Amino acid sequence: MRPVHLPSYSRSLHPGAWWVWALGLAAAASRTTNPVILLLVLAVSGLVVAARRTDAPWANAYAAFLKLGLIVIAIRVVLQALLSDSAQGVTVLFTLPELPLPESFAGISLGGMVTAEAVLRAFYDGLQLATILCCIGAANALASARRLLRCMPGALYEVAVATVVALTFAPQLVSDASRVRAAHRLRGHEGIRLRSLGRTAMPVLEGALERSVELAAAMDSRGYGRTTDTSRASRRTTVALVFGGLLGICVGVYGLLDNSASALLGLPSLLVGALLATLGLAVGGRRTRRTRYRPDPWALPEWVVAGSGAATAAALFYTGAADPAALRLPSPLTVPPVPVIATVGVLLALLPACVSPQPSAKAPEVIA
Repeated sequence: MRPVHLPSYSRSLHPGAWWVWALGLAAAASRTTNPVILLLVLAVSGLVVAARRTDAPWANAYAAFLKLGLIVIAIRVVLQALLSDSAQGVTVLFTLPELPLPESFAGISLGGMVTAEAVLRAFYDGLQLATILCCIGAANALASARRLLRCMPGALYEVAVATVVALTFAPQLVSDASRVRAAHRLRGHEGIRLRSLGRTAMPVLEGALERSVELAAAMDSRGYGRTTDTSRASRRTTVALVFGGLLGICVGVYGLLDNSASALLGLPSLLVGALLATLGLAVGGRRTRRTRYRPDPWALPEWVVAGSGAATAAALFYTGAADPAALRLPSPLTVPPVPVIATVGVLLALLPACVSPQPSAKAPEVIA
């Protein structure tokens, strides 16, 4: 009797869903300095990346962001140790030689007593920033920037194309340099002298210029930069709506991140700003006529992935309002609590590792 195999399918998830998921985790990490929650966010993002990453060049972004996060933590702790003083704690770990500073630097001491409270506070702050960086690295590792470009509204298409070209230029130069060095080694040229650098630089620059000419020809053949005629009133309306929307989004984000701000500066301002910006982009998108070949679908897996990230952020925001001491430790030496709602909210972000489809081996990489 033959074994029964369940049907399986593979496709690339919509890049916007990965970015919503990652931004939800980043927003959750920005609300807390509790090391338990931050380490849990790091573990969840790492597991999802390990389960759904591909063999594409950008899939190694998470490891690079993780290394950058470790550097951020080390710099934060070292600077805090050098600039620490007795007012930041009473548990002295060791004492550094104190250097005298001019009177213009009054209130700042270089060296002196290093307290455990100051070091732990610096570690928690650095861990928070490192976690946010790793969340952004997870989005870069899971979502293709070129596929995300195809989902951008027409009003932002030109800016998005310039951004994608700029982001992909440096990796292309690195790959070209590796290819040229490998060709030189096959021809018996060894070493990294100035002459060998010159032999490497010229083919790399020539290849970059050839790609630029080919990209310009491809963009021109696809009608890039051609816009329809619009009235002056329509252009002014677009600018006013987009500017007002971005201003409302900035005010809303500030209100959400600042617990002491008024309630009107938080979610209401963010929603109004997002609505105005969306209307402005919809009106401005009429200037650019574009067609999409095989548009990325937004189906149930995309809703689940994006919803899990939003649920994580909502859980942390609710915990911060209901029990602020669970997310912001009153003292660095206290044992970090484990808030149930926040923990469950972070664990919900593991859903993409199970419900999202397996990524296809070769995703289509077209710019338009």
